[in-house]
This record gives sequence, structure tokens and C-alpha cells, in this order.
Amino acid sequence: MKKHVLFFALLLVNLAASGQVRMARLFSDHVVLQRQQPILVWGWAKPGETVKATLAGQHQQAKADAGGKWLVRFAPLEAGGPHVLTATAKSGSAQASDVLIGEVWLCSGQSNMEWPVKQADNYAAEKKNANFPQIRHFRVEHELALTPQTDLKTGDWAVASAETVGDFTAVGFFFARELYQKLNVPIGLLHSSWGGSQVEGWISKESMLSNPELRPTVQQLPTNWAAADSLVDLKLRQRLKVPTNLTAADEAKYLSPNYDFAGWRKTDPMGQWEWKDMMGFTGQGYMARLVTIPDDMVNAPTTLSLAENDSPNQIYINGKLVSEGTISGVRKITIPPNTWQAGQNRLVLKMGGMVNPAWYGLGLKGSSSDLYVEAGPQRINLANDWLLMPAFGEKHQYKRFMNNVAVSLYNAMIAPLEPFALRGVLWYQGETNAGRAYQYRQSFPLLITDWRQKFGQNLSFYFVQLSSFGANLSSNQGSNWAELREAQTMTLKLPKTGMAVTTDVGNPKDIHPTNKQDVGHRLALHALKLDYGQSVNYASPTFSGVAFEGNRAIVSFANAKVGLVVKDKYGYLKGFEIAGDDHVFHYAQAQINGATVVVSSADVPKPVAVRYAWADAPEEANLFSADGLPANPFRTDTWPGLTTNVRFE
Repeated sequence: MKKHVLFFALLLVNLAASGQVRMARLFSDHVVLQRQQPILVWGWAKPGETVKATLAGQHQQAKADAGGKWLVRFAPLEAGGPHVLTATAKSGSAQASDVLIGEVWLCSGQSNMEWPVKQADNYAAEKKNANFPQIRHFRVEHELALTPQTDLKTGDWAVASAETVGDFTAVGFFFARELYQKLNVPIGLLHSSWGGSQVEGWISKESMLSNPELRPTVQQLPTNWAAADSLVDLKLRQRLKVPTNLTAADEAKYLSPNYDFAGWRKTDPMGQWEWKDMMGFTGQGYMARLVTIPDDMVNAPTTLSLAENDSPNQIYINGKLVSEGTISGVRKITIPPNTWQAGQNRLVLKMGGMVNPAWYGLGLKGSSSDLYVEAGPQRINLANDWLLMPAFGEKHQYKRFMNNVAVSLYNAMIAPLEPFALRGVLWYQGETNAGRAYQYRQSFPLLITDWRQKFGQNLSFYFVQLSSFGANLSSNQGSNWAELREAQTMTLKLPKTGMAVTTDVGNPKDIHPTNKQDVGHRLALHALKLDYGQSVNYASPTFSGVAFEGNRAIVSFANAKVGLVVKDKYGYLKGFEIAGDDHVFHYAQAQINGATVVVSSADVPKPVAVRYAWADAPEEANLFSADGLPANPFRTDTWPGLTTNVRFE
């Protein structure tokens, strides 16, 4: 009886708590609200209850709907504060203190937006220049949802200081600091990003349905996570051409000495599988490699080094089990003489997820230099050309990976923010979509239009063009990243958009360049000019036209009134290629002539196409405006690229 009384008492307490007035999570202490626009404030109370709200001398009231939600609208305010925001009703009250009115920007995208100040260049110095109590930062924690959510589960506004700034988005903070120093008004950064995320995750279902190419993937979206996992499992099997009825006995054939690894995922062996297009697969998995052994190593004992994976492993050479069990740290296994055969050998590893750290999942940890076979002074490098295959025939599951279900990021990390008043959006994303760069011409503008509609505001939208990462190959090999940059450039056709070109501040060997100061500055130039009317040059020189005259191409540029310069101590302009009707590109000579560049090559007597900085990492490209903004990569042709026929699934 006492247990029943206690249960009902707790139930009444919970019901009372759920009926009390509360404001949406965003409206908490230290919040910055957008100046010069209607301020919408919302929250929850008992259904049908009247809620009275006050802010800066204004009083508004609203009636909670059947679900308990209420919303009030305050008239626009000028920059200032601090104020107190309150909401009261018969069931209780809620309050946010130290409320400022200023400029609010939503920062979103993937890891280069998420990259914190503490990992950016010159952190020690930046900490000393971080005491800006009128700059505030709200981080939206990583969440996924299959339906649009109404509020955030966690999150608070942090005031910029040496103690807090390390966790701020670096691009956002450097943008905000410059705006504050130029405008002297409070700046709020609403930060909602997720490393590695694809653009399709950030778009609402309604907008995805409006696009003929994207519609099929969201027409039958799962409504629970079990169904989502089943869908993901099916998609991954289809990509790897694995039958749905595969059993563990079938997979035992992977270990046979004559098995053909056709269809396995070829990849860099190091790192977590979840970043190797494995859709968050967790369980057992196989890694395989063909290893060529010279005759003089066959009769000698060898050492097989396999980096780190401390799960129980089975290691096979030509179908023979040579090692089994758990080894911590870098695994160095002694292989007896005559285990390898002269010529080609099949090396197969069967393993599970890392034990320490458990979050790592499947994959190898450590350095690729720890992958080799050696005998005495001879060493065969095994750092490349590995093949992966999940063990579908054994028990497995899927992490709630941010790219597994379209719209799931929007549902959990954007929908709860609507219709918070903003000045605009800063966006840094695209790396994950580079393999579908051609389709980004549709998906990226769709996202911008979607968010403007959902927030009910004609938001300014400034984005960062992909930086430099990977190879600096010629146009004859093609470039996914160049095609993605082209799609980003085409998005500038939308009104109130702007693009910060950053090819000169990237790192070809690291997808996360740490110079986030220049990125924030270039975004700030856009806002200072287009939103706040300051007289600054904000846009990079951009291709506007080309004329072919004999063996020369004369390229014209917009945004070049301040003049064009070459950044090279010898004065040589680099990064240009030219092609004739044969579509074969040749590196070209280029010279600045006023606001144009004249391009030619002795190998192309009659050019029909010019490209500039058309590579994943165009390190040599060195055309700038006179005030230091790098020229936008471009091509004058419309020939099919690497990603023309690749679509979102």
C-alpha cells in the first residue's frame, strides 16, 4: 500500500513539474537576442493557461495551446542590456537574466566549423585576447532524431573569457570578435555543427521532398531506430554487393587461400571504420591485403607488424591461421619460415572493435608506419591498399551515425531553434559531400532556402569555400573538391549569400587547417559590408568571362577593382591550365594585364578552355586581389566531371 501511495505522490510531482511554465532552452541566462527585429519567445505551460512575458519594459501574453506551447512576440529593440526576460502564469514562472540585445549568427556545418579555439593557431595568445563579456556562445550538443524536435535537451550560453573561449567555434569566435570591435554591439553565436556531416542531414523532410532527385530517399523514412538500422544495413550491403542472406559460414570463405576480394572496400587502413563509409557498422570485420614476398624472404622468419587493435584477432596468411588472441599496443607477430610463398600472398585479419578506447570501434589505431613485413634489413611496407568487409553474417549493430538517416540532424539540431531571430548563418561544410559535388548544386541552395523558410527570415548566408586538402593534380585527373568549390560558387546566385575563399590557408596534409583566424576575418568582411554597410572589400576576384584570341585566352574577373597581384617572390603567376578541342590540359603561362589574366601554352595552339586552381589542394595557385583576397578557383568549360552522375542514396 505504501508503495502505491509513494508512486502516486511521485506521479503528481512529475505532472506538476511538467505543467510549470518554462521557456525554450535558448532563452536562458546570458542569451543574446537579435536587435532591430521582432523577438519571438516561446515555451511551455499547462494547456490553455495564459502566460505573461516581460522584456525591457514590454509586456506580452499568450495562451498555451493544447500541447502546452505558447509564443509571444516583442517589438524590435536596439542593442543594449542587460535585461531580464520573464514568463509567468498561475502554474509558476521562468526567468533569464543578463539578457543582451545585439547581433546573432547561427554557425553550422561540419568539423571545420566545430573546430574549437583551443585547437586553432596561437591559442595561448588568443586566450589573452578573449575577454569579451558581450560575446556569447551557445553550443547545441550532438543529437539525432527521426522527427522534428521542439526543444533542446541541454545547452547554456557561455560568456567569452580566457576560461571559456577554448570551447567556442574558432571560425565563429574570430568572426564575432571582429564584428564586436567594429560595431561595438553584443554578438551571440548559436553553434550547431557536427564533424563529418553531409548536407542532406541538415535539410528538412519537406524540402527534401520538394526536390525530384532527393525525394526518393525521404519518402519512406523510418519512424523508429530499429527500422533505421535495418534500412542502413540494407544500404551498406547493397553498396558492398553483399547478399541479404549471407551467413557466417559463407564468410568463412574469405579466409580461403584462393578467395577473390572483388567488391571489398579499398581504403587507407588506419583509423575508425565509421569514417570509411561504413555507416556506423559495429561488430566483427575483415581486413585483407595482397602481399608480394620476394624469394629470399620465404625461407626466413619474418616479423608481421599490424599497428593497434586490442580486440581478439585472427590473422591468416594464405588461409592458414598464424596468430589468434589479444595483443595490446603495436602488434608484432613472428611468422615462421615458409609460411609466406614467393610472389603474391593473401593476408586476412578478422577483428572486432577496440577495447581501449571502447568508443573507437572497428579499425586500426596508431601509425601507418607500423604496418609492414620484415626479415632482417628487408622491409615491405603495408601502409596502403587494404580492403575492408564487415562481418554481416555475425551479430552486428549500427551507431546512431549522423549520416545514416537524412534530415536527422535538422530534426534534432535545427528545428528546436526555430523561429529564434537571427541576422544570418555562417556555414562551413562540403568535405563530406565532395563525392557528390555535382548534386551539391541542388542540395546546398535547397538548404539555404529551407532554413530561410523555416526561420521565417530572409537570413544572410555566408559560407566558407573548401580549403586545400589532398593532391595537387592536373585537370586531366579531375578533382572532386574543385567540383564542390564550383557548386559553392554557383550558389552565390541566391540573394544575400557570400563566400569566403580559403584555398591559400589550407593544409594539403590535414583536412582541418588550424588557421581559423583568416577564415573568420573573411566571413566578417562579408557581414561588415553587406549587413552593416561598412566600406570594405569583401569578395575574392571571381571569373566573369573569357575571350579566346588565337593562341591566347584572356580571362576577366569581377571583384577586381582594387587590382590583381601575384603572390610569388619571382613574380610568376601559377595555377592556370589550358586545353584545346582534345580536352587535354597543359600547364600554362599566365600574366596579369589590368583586371584580366592572359593565359597561353606552346602546347595548345588553339585553346578552348581555361582552368585555375582546379585540384583538391591547389597549393601553387597565387592570384590575389591587391588587398589580399585569393582568387576563386574556376573553369571556363562545362565538360563532364568526376561527380556528374553520383547521387545521394
